[in-house]
Amino acid sequence: MSEPRIDREWWKEAVVYQIYPRSFNDSDGDGIGDIPGIVEKLDYLDYLGVDVVWLNPVYESPEADNGYDVSDYRAVMDKFGTMADWEELLAGLHDRDMKLIMDLVVNHTSDEHEWFVNAREDPDSEYRDYYVWREGEAVEAAGTGGAVGQRPPNDWESFFGGPAWTYDEGSGEWYLHLFHEKQPDLNWDNPEVRTEIFEMMEFWLEKGIDGFRMDVINVLSKPEGLPEGEDDDAIVRGAEQFVNGPRIHEFLGEMYDRVLSNYDVMTVGEMVDLSVDEAKRFIGPHGDGMSMAFNFDHMRLDFGHHGRWDQGDWSVKELKRTLSHWQHGLEEEGWNSVYMGNHDEPRMVSRFGHDGQFRRESAKLLATVLMTLQGTTYVYQGDEIGMTNYPFSSLDEVRDVDTIRNVEVARQQGRFADEEEMLELVRHRSRDNARTPMQWTADDEAGFTDGTPWIPVNPNHTRINVDAERGDPESVLEYYRRVIDLRHEHDVLVYGRYTLHLPDHDCLWVFERELESSGEEGNDERKAGGDLDVDTGGADVDADPAGSADLDGEDGGTDVGGDDGQGGDAERVLVVLNFSDTPTRFRPPASISGLAVDLLVSNYDDVDAGEIREEDLRPYEARVLEVRQ
Repeated sequence: MSEPRIDREWWKEAVVYQIYPRSFNDSDGDGIGDIPGIVEKLDYLDYLGVDVVWLNPVYESPEADNGYDVSDYRAVMDKFGTMADWEELLAGLHDRDMKLIMDLVVNHTSDEHEWFVNAREDPDSEYRDYYVWREGEAVEAAGTGGAVGQRPPNDWESFFGGPAWTYDEGSGEWYLHLFHEKQPDLNWDNPEVRTEIFEMMEFWLEKGIDGFRMDVINVLSKPEGLPEGEDDDAIVRGAEQFVNGPRIHEFLGEMYDRVLSNYDVMTVGEMVDLSVDEAKRFIGPHGDGMSMAFNFDHMRLDFGHHGRWDQGDWSVKELKRTLSHWQHGLEEEGWNSVYMGNHDEPRMVSRFGHDGQFRRESAKLLATVLMTLQGTTYVYQGDEIGMTNYPFSSLDEVRDVDTIRNVEVARQQGRFADEEEMLELVRHRSRDNARTPMQWTADDEAGFTDGTPWIPVNPNHTRINVDAERGDPESVLEYYRRVIDLRHEHDVLVYGRYTLHLPDHDCLWVFERELESSGEEGNDERKAGGDLDVDTGGADVDADPAGSADLDGEDGGTDVGGDDGQGGDAERVLVVLNFSDTPTRFRPPASISGLAVDLLVSNYDDVDAGEIREEDLRPYEARVLEVRQ
């Protein structure tokens, strides 16, 4: 039996750990996490087994948006430490065979960046064209009377609520900001801006970093004339005009050619409103040179009528169909980013699991999902111990500008019956749920700081913390270590073809990963079985005569491709997940029923796994089973 050919890349096989610095570990007692605090915990990251650290912004910033408003791209913010501290962090990671990627925030700067300060002070400055300035609309032309120029140039909305424009009294013009008014958008049509950004990227790459996470990277290009929004269903008014704008591929292609192509690095783009077809234009062999992208389809499943700031319901069926759509959409061309939470989202165990009685079981189940889907895996700090959303009792506990702004917009719309209804939404949706301090110990302030933390510590830190989890074989932390090791040990979990079973089941998510020998033709028979697409915007879901499901009807698993021709053992793995707080009957389809299997990992101890058979799965039970060859 010949071995499968694999197109190996270090970043495909990596498990990435995301650190939100101000909430990770405080070394000096000022209540804010810092770089020396991260250095203190490098052995913990090594113990966990991760390969890459993604560091949220540590650049100089006035912190209107917690560092995503950069005032100096080449300096470290004093609160976080010094450049020497950062260099110690990089060296410490590399000494432990871990890599570092930095956040690249280049759609906008801070309004305190020297470029914008000069642009605002002098309309004739060369820096004026570094940003997007326009005259306002004459209010009387709209039939309301009043002074000329007091209405924004167009109707675009900010992602943080309200207009995407702020009026500058000094010059009588408006500047564009798709986010906070202290985050003016850069004018990427100006080649001088692009050169400044590319030289800044080279500055950090020459220091030895291993790549970038690119913040909202697909909104850089704005169309000529800045036309009004036309799509009433857009995520914000005007989004269809600036998401994947007319020159975006030109800009990112230039970034790759001038900078990224010269380094062995990984890049992951945070992309708003991304489809599979659009993703292929950014990533993969025919794209713009990006390694992978974050999409948000599964993060919108619980949005209500009013969008993100309206709590809706999600279903297991929708979750697995959405993620399966991406698994197959990028199977032949491109690469997935696998994540269930980050600094901008609620805690994943509170959102997709059960943060009460079955917190441990559901946290382990979600870890199983992360480590068994195709794509690069991302773990957000604290998820590896099952941290939960925060029980907000007052808006005084909220620090996030996005939460504060959108709550105010919802109030103006009359969407809250009372204060408790508002707080309940904050408990579900606020980004601060993910930004409470890392829970290291049961001590005061969770061992995060000796001072007063910048944001309150979750009171459940007395029972959910690293100290309590470490060394406990039943803990979420130790389970994460096992499944991370499992992913490292089995090529099939990285490169294997994905096949969904039981697509219409309301609670069970059952899928296969298969890495076949390059000389075999076993997929032909399975492919010929029937129409096997999942409808996430396209096709119907039908079981083939053999009972399996192939979401795109194409043979993508025989030869994973590659230039180096490195092979691994042919493998077939079955993942069985019960997304329910009650026992659920598993009736395997004929294609897998009776298969002889060995248990690789489960979140329950007493699993009798010798063959695939009909049986009850316990609440949030997860199993990874290797089919005997």
